[in-house]
Amino acid sequence: MCDYSLEMYGSRPAREGELYVTTRFPSGSIGFAAPGDPRIPVCVQCDTKVVLTDIPVAMQATWAIGAEVQTTFAQRDTGLYRDGLRLADGRFVSLQDLPVGVGAYIPTLLEREGAKRIRIPEAVD
Repeated sequence: MCDYSLEMYGSRPAREGELYVTTRFPSGSIGFAAPGDPRIPVCVQCDTKVVLTDIPVAMQATWAIGAEVQTTFAQRDTGLYRDGLRLADGRFVSLQDLPVGVGAYIPTLLEREGAKRIRIPEAVD
């Protein structure tokens, strides 16, 4: 999903394995963009795993995390800025609370993750 504040821009869906960086768009909102194309927000589905990288030391101390952490993309029910990340301990971090320049990537898209879990019954003769 992309926050309402980013809907005025042309956006595109996230791609598995692609690298992103937190970017401040002209509206003032922070979201993900591909490093070579900072004008286009990248939209992530809720419940998608997102690995943050290059986390600044101050943020690591504030959130008690390391320089890299696996999170889950989530949305709040209310507010102008709804997009964020859920940490393993359940805490929600708004994308607006991330500094510009934090790296991110999607290790596995939901469609593929779900497909791995589907078991097709074998034919019985």
